[in-house]
Amino acid sequence: MTNWNLAEGYRFAGVHCGIRPDPQRLDLALVVSDRPAAAAGVFTRNRVTAAPVRVCRERLPCADAVGVVVCSGNANACTGQRGLEDARRMTALAAEAVACRPEQMLVCSTGVIGRQLPMPEVEAGIRDAAQCLEPSSAAFNRAAHAILTTDTHIKVSTRTAILEGKEICLTGFAKGAAMIGPNLATMLAFVLTDAAVAPDDLFALAGRAAEQSFNCVSVEGHTSTNDSLLFFANGDGPRLQGDALARFEDVATAVCTDLARAIAADAEGASHLVTLRVEGLRTDQEARQISKTIAESALVKTAIFGADPNWGRIVSAAGYAGVPFEEEQLSFWLGDMLLYHAGTPQAFDAATASAYLKANRDIEIRLLFTLGSGRCTFWTCDLGYEYVKLNAEYTT
Repeated sequence: MTNWNLAEGYRFAGVHCGIRPDPQRLDLALVVSDRPAAAAGVFTRNRVTAAPVRVCRERLPCADAVGVVVCSGNANACTGQRGLEDARRMTALAAEAVACRPEQMLVCSTGVIGRQLPMPEVEAGIRDAAQCLEPSSAAFNRAAHAILTTDTHIKVSTRTAILEGKEICLTGFAKGAAMIGPNLATMLAFVLTDAAVAPDDLFALAGRAAEQSFNCVSVEGHTSTNDSLLFFANGDGPRLQGDALARFEDVATAVCTDLARAIAADAEGASHLVTLRVEGLRTDQEARQISKTIAESALVKTAIFGADPNWGRIVSAAGYAGVPFEEEQLSFWLGDMLLYHAGTPQAFDAATASAYLKANRDIEIRLLFTLGSGRCTFWTCDLGYEYVKLNAEYTT
């Protein structure tokens, strides 16, 4: 087990409560700050939102959050008034167990949509988790496992920085392997820090960090009902300002980027992590629009899975993205191989290009335009047989 470098002042627990039939699968996590923390969140832009998302939106940003309770295996989405009451009940039980107000607890869930939570099991799990809270790497590891669904492994990023003469730590963990589409990317992510950050500042930087990370990852373009990114900052010193706050945001964005890349790399059945670099557009938004269109093309993704250097699929996807340009304004590289320059195809060895795709799990695609300084780095994956099988049989 990894000995994680954890942000100070947090305790963790992960238990099996019975949402999942397999007793070896942890399905409920509890994270608690030892002192009230500033908290902020970024959530799905889907018009259909899970009950926990609604509860968190009502309570954030805030200056005195204590923690979050998370269940996996059941999304508590499309569950009506009962689902909303169950989500609030989860926060009330967690608050009672750790001696705080219900409004100081947040709630997240992930799993199958349209099923009511088995609340007797969830209630018992919350009480059990509260008895297991520890500030250890082992406890953190159990919490990180308890939020997973079809993920093959936990996703963790921890970074430190010296700000105003003091070392601070940011610890992030996430889940996500499919139903991944920008705004947000089904994903849950939590970033905990022992730095002191004002709630409004935390809210602002969380949105910007998400825009450069989780909103730049797509598996199949499906924006989920439950997507949530929560930030907690429990530092008790003077709140970061100015240059120190800007440097903190850089580190927070790096943590989110690590987690976003890990989500794309762990996509169900994926054999490639694809980094798309699109540069030279009029604006960053134009670059993002082209990146997203390419990333979500089934034809592009299946070609990569099959190690087929059919680069015409990539160029044509850029062409239908809705961004105006002329062919002569585009050049394209696969890895370090220039395949298309200023609107003209270049001679290349197809076997070498195919071998690049076969031999490398991490591959890079670069499109360079001549229209300006707008750019975007975006992450996706290939699309193979296992993805179809897993999602065809997800609830049966």
